[in-house]
Amino acid sequence: MANMRQTVRNAINYGGGQLKKCCSYETLKKCLPILQWLPEYSFQWLQLDFIAGLTVGLTVVPQSLAYADVAGLPVQYGLYSSFMGCFVYCLLGTSKDVTLGPTAIMSLLVYYYAFQDPVYAVLLTFLSGCIQLAMGILQLGFLVDFISYPVIKGFTSAAALTIGFGQVKNILGLHGIPQEFFQQIYYTFKYISETSVGDVTLGLVCILLLLLLSMMKKHPPKSQQEVPLFIRLCNTVVAFSATARNALIVVSAGLVAYSFEITGFQPFDLTGRTAEGLPSFQLPKFSEIVSNTTVTFSDIVAEIGPGLAVIPLMGLLESIAIAKAFGSKNDYRIDPNQELLAIGLTNFLGSFVSSYPVTGSFGRTAVNSQTGVCTPAGGLVTGIIVLLSLAFLTPLFFYIPKAALAAVIICAVAPMFDLKIALTLWKVKKVDLLPFFATFFLCLWEIQYGILVGIGVSGIILLYNVARPKAKVSVFEHGTLVVHLQSGLNFPAVEHVSHLIYENALGVSSPRNVVLDCTHVCYIDYTVLNGLRDLLFKFHRKGVSLVFSNVQREILKVLLTAQLDEFQYWDNVDEAVLNLAGRTCIEEMDGALKTACTMNDQNADTPGTANTHLLISEHGIK
Repeated sequence: MANMRQTVRNAINYGGGQLKKCCSYETLKKCLPILQWLPEYSFQWLQLDFIAGLTVGLTVVPQSLAYADVAGLPVQYGLYSSFMGCFVYCLLGTSKDVTLGPTAIMSLLVYYYAFQDPVYAVLLTFLSGCIQLAMGILQLGFLVDFISYPVIKGFTSAAALTIGFGQVKNILGLHGIPQEFFQQIYYTFKYISETSVGDVTLGLVCILLLLLLSMMKKHPPKSQQEVPLFIRLCNTVVAFSATARNALIVVSAGLVAYSFEITGFQPFDLTGRTAEGLPSFQLPKFSEIVSNTTVTFSDIVAEIGPGLAVIPLMGLLESIAIAKAFGSKNDYRIDPNQELLAIGLTNFLGSFVSSYPVTGSFGRTAVNSQTGVCTPAGGLVTGIIVLLSLAFLTPLFFYIPKAALAAVIICAVAPMFDLKIALTLWKVKKVDLLPFFATFFLCLWEIQYGILVGIGVSGIILLYNVARPKAKVSVFEHGTLVVHLQSGLNFPAVEHVSHLIYENALGVSSPRNVVLDCTHVCYIDYTVLNGLRDLLFKFHRKGVSLVFSNVQREILKVLLTAQLDEFQYWDNVDEAVLNLAGRTCIEEMDGALKTACTMNDQNADTPGTANTHLLISEHGIK
């Protein structure tokens, strides 16, 4: 009875301790990272965050309008997708630099899986958010580690090529061009004679100006002491224009188009009328009516299909990769699972304001970092700018030329197209070219197939290295072999290692002892134990030994528990070799003695031979 009371008391104390730990302020700070930096917030931080948020806001508005076109949705959906992440990430984000919103890659994925239907896109946002939240709660952020860098680069390069070429039709002012990549190429060249002079002129001018402003941003003027005020003012204007170049180009193109509209002649293809005002806060639609037929929730999910896996995973991958890159650059650490919760909640709540799936944006994050943001509070300013644009500026979006938005997209995705990585892979590790090119070429056809095949090829390469671990075989004194395993020993590798040892030690005319160096063996399973048991039996039957050295404590515990017959181990290779060498010498001496004695017995009555055999016997004893 006393034992039962003590057990209950211990259980209550343990439960109370765990509850206290879960409800502690430290746990709350981990769940709400805003509590870590808010108590230290200063007026200087406020100034820098305001400037950074304003700059990113001037970047995100034109980019969002352009990315909505990539997603095949009305342009206002780009802005609907741009403000929720600013507010959510301020509470939950662990990176001061990252900004969440629509991106080129995510917009392309939405185009493939939402079929240019806003209902599908918003519902996809809701489901992606639920999946990402569940992954964050279950601490599944490590899954992105299984997507190798060549696969990522293959996908991003293919996406950049697909997105960039998809905007060529808007630069040329062509209509009726399909979205499938290879068909785009065919029909673009087929109808190139119908190119609009106004659109192609405006598009090329916008691209040229964006490139010039980008180069100016990369090569700022060197700071000099006692520079005249006018020069410093000019430098500031140039720097601001280069940073907010997207907004500057779109506004300028809109003014040009409006000027032509007043004259009654419009040489450009315009964005057209968009929905005005802020989106209503409501649940996403779980069904819709198309041609008097109700498309149910299950029908929509079935049509989206692989998108329910691809979009949450790619959203997680893109955002965490960006957060890690800028965390390393600016000397802070991020929590992948916390980032996953932030992305998931952004998409979940974003679906209530008609957002399509979002993730971290590399371009806007770079702008945020370069303008000196101090905390995620800079996102609040960006979010307010987007809301103000939706509330008051949507009527003006009518005059934005599509060619200008296309120029913004092309210049945004151009740096993502990186085939130089192929040359690097050729020099460093040629086998990594297989997943890179498999992902790249298949993503031009179907994105999900490209990603899956790329991951599959990378997995095969990984499993091959696991199943065929490298081993170094050395010969020591008295013919003892030492097998150094260069990597771990897992069940796919048992047959390979067993065959290697058998061929070198037992498959020769004179069987030899073997020392198996287990320095790098940190995991062992039942299949490996069975393989070792069979190998030990074969060595015993041949009259030689297989011993183990440098066995880690946990592995030794498993091997001893398995009670393998003839199992022997030593602390290091030298001790094992010396022991086997000494044993071999004793066996050789015993063999020589037995041989000499037998020959002496047989020839004891033969004259002239006894002295000879006695001499042999004496040499054997020595």
